[in-house]
Amino acid sequence: MRYIIILLLSISIQASSINLSQSQANYIAKKVWQNEGAGLDKYLIHWNNGEDFASIGIGHFIWFSKGHKERFREVFPMFLKFVEQKNIKMPKWLNSKTPLPWNNKKSFYKAKKAKSKKYKELFAFIKTTQPYQAEFMAKRVNQALPQILKTIKNKKQKTLIQKRFNHILYNKHSKIDKQGLYILIDYTNFKGEGTLPSERYKNQGWGLLQVLKHINPKEKNKFKAFATSAKKMLSRRIKNSPKARGEERWRKGWNIRLDGYFR
Repeated sequence: MRYIIILLLSISIQASSINLSQSQANYIAKKVWQNEGAGLDKYLIHWNNGEDFASIGIGHFIWFSKGHKERFREVFPMFLKFVEQKNIKMPKWLNSKTPLPWNNKKSFYKAKKAKSKKYKELFAFIKTTQPYQAEFMAKRVNQALPQILKTIKNKKQKTLIQKRFNHILYNKHSKIDKQGLYILIDYTNFKGEGTLPSERYKNQGWGLLQVLKHINPKEKNKFKAFATSAKKMLSRRIKNSPKARGEERWRKGWNIRLDGYFR
């Protein structure tokens, strides 16, 4: 995975500047990809059981087929738009408005097994743009806090959420904490910002906003506090989810991932 990042990432959150060194960027990208696809190439383009969409890249960005609608945020087109703005070469048939070429899991795996032209071109594109995928995830976190704060009307709560976000992000010397930045990037990529109304069951969300909101201030280990809150939010999601989705099967894996935030 050492080849994932070959450039420095420079992003800003609020008025603070974040400069990631190559080693920091490698660390974050490697851990996210390990979480999403065990660091294996065969999972760079994947279709998970029980889902109606494909998962693309090191962040397993969601991509829908033509006409498909879903409550979850479709992230892969967002990445493609990010790549377009950087004038990165793509397959001729691919752009930020292109739907997933395969209408269902069966046709997807048929193309994967046969190594169809589109599948091979997509795989090559995903393989070679891993540095930009990591940069895109960092940019998404950069935009997450302002996006979250816009949804909060209460001034005290707005201040509290911003304080908790920065508490995770910075160490006691007011410098970027590598683990804290990883946690924010990973969870935002994993379960979203928490601002999309459709990404809720029974009007209760599970994204970054909800996790920050329910952190226990009495827990001294800030990363454990974040992970514990995230577990509660995902447990609530499982409880509220439609039985047909069978989300209980994901609980163990989700909890293992969150335990890695502080162990």
